[in-house]
Amino acid sequence: MPHAIAHHAVLDARMVAATRGLRLLSLASWPAQTQQAFLGALAAGRRAMPVVRYPALDFSDARRELDAIAAAADRDHPLGAYIAESAQVWTITAQLLESLGTDAACGHAIALYGRPDVDLPGSTLTTRDAAGHFIRIANELDPRLLAAAERPTLDASTLQAQLQNDLDAYFGGRVITVELDPEMIAKAAAGAYRLRLRSDARYSIHDREQLLQHEAFVHSLTALNGREQSVLPSMAMSSPRTTCTQEGLAVFAEQITGSIDIDRMKRVSLRIEAIALALRGADFLQVFDYFRDEGQATNESFASAQRVFRGVPLTGGHAFTKDAVYLRGLIEVHTFFRQSLAQRKLPLCRQLFAGKMTLDDVVRLSPLFEAGTLAPPRWLPPWLERAGGLAGMLAFSLFANRIRLDKL
Repeated sequence: MPHAIAHHAVLDARMVAATRGLRLLSLASWPAQTQQAFLGALAAGRRAMPVVRYPALDFSDARRELDAIAAAADRDHPLGAYIAESAQVWTITAQLLESLGTDAACGHAIALYGRPDVDLPGSTLTTRDAAGHFIRIANELDPRLLAAAERPTLDASTLQAQLQNDLDAYFGGRVITVELDPEMIAKAAAGAYRLRLRSDARYSIHDREQLLQHEAFVHSLTALNGREQSVLPSMAMSSPRTTCTQEGLAVFAEQITGSIDIDRMKRVSLRIEAIALALRGADFLQVFDYFRDEGQATNESFASAQRVFRGVPLTGGHAFTKDAVYLRGLIEVHTFFRQSLAQRKLPLCRQLFAGKMTLDDVVRLSPLFEAGTLAPPRWLPPWLERAGGLAGMLAFSLFANRIRLDKL
């Protein structure tokens, strides 16, 4: 192994070890009892701000190690640039965890995930503009057009059995286990070997395909493929640095397979608008009311508002901005796929599944994939295996975007 590759492989292994305790989402999440207490009081006619306490955390040793790793990386080498940028983001993650519940946590969240009022790439429109567009379209849709498959009629255990059958059929055996989790905020989450469903949530038949494409065939497959990387084992890890690309790719997978629906787009968009409201001064109760006024059930409104205020003060002017990346990531990934087709570089799209990376990483590390230094993805989603069908849809998208609706 050439010296530069061996040097950075050692640094990457050190980074994996240093970040082992930096579990941002789980440490910032609220216990299930918080929701139970809030909804119980609300049912009794009392509106009270939730009481959330966070652990006092000290990651100074991890931060010193991450600083040393970043300093030792050669930023002129593709591996070194990847490691240095990753280590810096993990340092911010550690700082956010050390500041949970304080004003500083919001600033660190913005540094990791951005804001909803920043211009989208190649546009003067913002993520919030995109969210407003989807909310308007959803609100204008005739409810009579909604299919029965889009209504939440399935309990979590039924969906668990269905998804387990789907995954076992894909892998030809048990690789990913579908589990129920009563402590979750989100309705679903995926790791390399587990797909978790919130046990008290209800799902539609349509959710089955969405979760399969989004959680299993993106988040789980990139984690599994990342475990095949002997030089960069960190590519198996979920890092805030790769969240925008990961979530954008996952929503793109829903879109390209026809699994996404307008109600799903509205839910994603409402969270973005709620983040903007919180940053402008809305407190937890006002954001909770916003979700209820937009038609969400009381328990779902709490879960949605909870996502906005993870780790930050509840009194307004602060937000945990992770949910702002979904639409921005979707637009960036969609653009990346279209550019790859136009430039005859569709293999880059397959390499995107070789681990958890940013779009810049895929381009920068491409020579290392071609040289065999980095492993190609072992598992690919069925829609990406069908390169002809993907190219056909992207080719149509490239042409259709040249048509100006305002000129018709």
